[in-house]
Amino acid sequence: MAIFGPPISRRSDGDYAIGLRDDHRDMIRHLVPQLRDLINSRDHAAWRLFPNPYPDDPLEALKYDEMVGDELKDKRLVALNTLERTVDATILAEEDFLQWMTAINDIRLVLGTRLDVTEESEWEDFEDDDIEAMLFASYQVLGLILEYIVSAL
Repeated sequence: MAIFGPPISRRSDGDYAIGLRDDHRDMIRHLVPQLRDLINSRDHAAWRLFPNPYPDDPLEALKYDEMVGDELKDKRLVALNTLERTVDATILAEEDFLQWMTAINDIRLVLGTRLDVTEESEWEDFEDDDIEAMLFASYQVLGLILEYIVSAL
């Protein structure tokens, strides 16, 4: 973990230094396979990752899904696989770093949807449910990591 400065930064050689805490890496390690399962099964919990541009026209929605659904799924799985493979890395090339951004954003979107998070959501909204509180904490941490990634870019 970086002692001074952000835990994620761009290096002078164009690569990215990753100084995440071990517990944050463990959290990611735990969440990646869960999202992979949701994506592979096309579980409704992952609906935010597969937007429907035709919500009022089921036939057009089906055509759209048949046309781009597998491509979207494959791109998301590649990003998750990269994140999983490099979760312990301390230096990432830009290509892998961009995959991190995609995968972390996808995990965060699914968590936020599951928790029905809004801009007004606060810790108190989840403190009565241990699982939801833990998921909200993960959602918050992933948001910070995403901020560091965007700042580094």
